[in-house]
Amino acid sequence: MKTDTPLTPHAGRLVRVSLDESSVGVSPLQEAERARAIDDLQAEAWFVPVLRGVAAPDGGEYDLHLSVSENRLVFDVRRTDGTKLVVHVLALGPFRSVLRDYQLLVASHAAAIEDGRDARLQAIDMGRRGLHDEGARMVVQRLDGKIGIDFATARRLFTLLCVLQQRG
Repeated sequence: MKTDTPLTPHAGRLVRVSLDESSVGVSPLQEAERARAIDDLQAEAWFVPVLRGVAAPDGGEYDLHLSVSENRLVFDVRRTDGTKLVVHVLALGPFRSVLRDYQLLVASHAAAIEDGRDARLQAIDMGRRGLHDEGARMVVQRLDGKIGIDFATARRLFTLLCVLQQRG
């Protein structure tokens, strides 16, 4: 992230993370992934909104609402009292290929579990992790200069993007 203010490992904290209500009620596996990603983000995310080109002050606590609107991913960042800080809207086009490939691997993973094919599961898991990492790198890149995040936070945000896209 390119800002004048140095970022620290404990620069900001997500107190509450929510998704558009239409994302609730997806498959049980996706629901479990969604819940785990949100819990992890609220427990240990590294999250720093950039306001007018400057990173928000250290120790900030934020609420984040994610949604998809008109083929765009919306990051609505607020203070914990509900005051709007910033809304960033990212085009989903650059994510399409990795999202599609990731969803195909998730479906293949479910089929391999049903078939009891352990060797195939290992190969699918490796591919899935690779695509998840690629998606996380894209999240970091697309949020550069908007929201400072670490790689672990980006991976969890990519998980939530997958859930939002699956529902859409």
